[in-house]
Amino acid sequence: MDWSSIFIHDTTWAFAAEILIRVIIMFVLIISFLRFTGKRGVRQLSIFELTIILSLGSIAGDPMFTEDLPIIQAVLIMSTVILLYRLCTWGMMKYQPFEYLLEGKSLYIVEDGMLVHDKIAEGKMSHDEFFAEMRQQGVEHLGQVRTGLLETDGEFSLLLYPPDDTGYGLPLFPKQYQAVDKIEPGIYYACMYCGYVSYLSNPNQVCQRCENDCRNWARALNTKLVR
Repeated sequence: MDWSSIFIHDTTWAFAAEILIRVIIMFVLIISFLRFTGKRGVRQLSIFELTIILSLGSIAGDPMFTEDLPIIQAVLIMSTVILLYRLCTWGMMKYQPFEYLLEGKSLYIVEDGMLVHDKIAEGKMSHDEFFAEMRQQGVEHLGQVRTGLLETDGEFSLLLYPPDDTGYGLPLFPKQYQAVDKIEPGIYYACMYCGYVSYLSNPNQVCQRCENDCRNWARALNTKLVR
């Protein structure tokens, strides 16, 4: 195996110095680009902004080491992308349908302590994903959640019930999120599909809210949120 060919090939000291200069220039251009796109460009990214950043990677990467690609071409492309970004941002501020087209809408995933499954399907999230999001915010069960919103940048926003208004809800931790085999009288149970809470006559009872064929119920919790 020719290790020299693998690591060096026909790279000369002159071209190595040129690469160093190219990287420094493109690095400065990337920093400048992110400054032009605003503070939000370096925090949570929307789908639109993520598209811009991914495009930036391709625009900036190739001129760093491609000998026959002049930097002026990258500058022209990045300038055009900045202009398009500014135009799109202006359009989103002026026309809300255009904003929805580029960035989508925020989706209500939880309302009144129950899951909104048609919105969950729109958000392309599984139970495990949004359960994990709520657990990371200290939520133990859905009875603690008044509203759960999936933002356009993928973040999860929660409005919680005050401790005294906490109701029974579907547990979110794996040990409690288990289907029951037999029913105890006077105990609330939560549908494992939609979070609807009810007394049961048998463990195979159909959920009145979602009429889910799985008919799986977990024992509901009503513990208060501790901050």
